[in-house]
Amino acid sequence: MSEVEAVVFDCDGVLVDITSSWQQIHNYFGTNNKENLAKFLEKEITDDEFMELDVKLWLDIQEKIHMDEIMRCFSGVKLMKGAREVITELKKRGIYVAIVSSGVARFIGSIAHILKVDDWAANDFAWDEEGYLSGPKTAMVDSHDKGAMVDKLLRINGFRASKIWTVGDSGTDLSMQIPDSNFIGFNPARERSMNEFTKANVPVIIEKDLTKIWNIIFSEDFPKDD
Repeated sequence: MSEVEAVVFDCDGVLVDITSSWQQIHNYFGTNNKENLAKFLEKEITDDEFMELDVKLWLDIQEKIHMDEIMRCFSGVKLMKGAREVITELKKRGIYVAIVSSGVARFIGSIAHILKVDDWAANDFAWDEEGYLSGPKTAMVDSHDKGAMVDKLLRINGFRASKIWTVGDSGTDLSMQIPDSNFIGFNPARERSMNEFTKANVPVIIEKDLTKIWNIIFSEDFPKDD
């Protein structure tokens, strides 16, 4: 078994069974950001601009949105099959586990807490003193350069890039693959993502079962309960 020092996961579509935590909020308020999403994927607008446009869509529908209502948007969202088991087993082996997501921080943070990961990063909102949404905070995670966060984890913890694995569901997640590191495409979010994974020649798992990454990383089946 090859030595592994860290596994870094995207969250939406990987650790939880939703395409996007931002889309969950759009679904809740009945807003449509497809045009802005297309511009974002083509790098015509930044994360900060994209988030600002999203928040404006919601506030145009409802003038005051409390943080509690934002969290209600995620009611019923489930962990991806195998997520809890995989992270538990990684931790048993002393492997560092982190989440790097451009999703909604309050939601991503709750998943990080449930799964007891070592560290996490995501993009957050700004709130007024009464807890009402006032806009986005400056993006902590650049969707098109998530490797910056992976590299930061490497430098802080003294990891070797060749011993780091990253797992994501979209083409932008390929940016987590810093030089010499390893990437797994999991549950491709859209056809575009599958095409980008194929072009990058990375292993891809179609099935929504996170235990399937185990054989790719460790060249062994996922451990079964005794």
